[in-house]
Amino acid sequence: QVQLVESGGGSVQSGGSLRVSCAASGPPESTNRMAWFRQAPGKEREGVAALYTRGALSNLDYYAESVKERFSISHDITKNVMYLQMNSLKPDDTAVYYCAAGFSYGDTWTALREGGYAYWGQGTQVTVSS
Repeated sequence: QVQLVESGGGSVQSGGSLRVSCAASGPPESTNRMAWFRQAPGKEREGVAALYTRGALSNLDYYAESVKERFSISHDITKNVMYLQMNSLKPDDTAVYYCAAGFSYGDTWTALREGGYAYWGQGTQVTVSS
């Protein structure tokens, strides 16, 4: 069973930076792709960034248009920890950020879709004030 634990959320002013982490435990062969999703109050959960962590597509990444050039996803394979470095934060980035993991059989078009992931963390709050 894969377990995911997020950390690093908090409050920051507009234009600031924050890094959130996701520590994964369980059989590493159970997943080859990890992602960050977020859900703002009153809105649906949306995919933010995704990364293939193992196999032929290793290091292939995807970003939502709204965060390109500002956010960066990475994975430390030795610790099995995923990171999301968030720069130039805006109030619209305020949300609960969720870590997700799953096994992809090459269906890259599901990288930022909830259905592409079987395992989810509890979420960490990120608040950006203007």
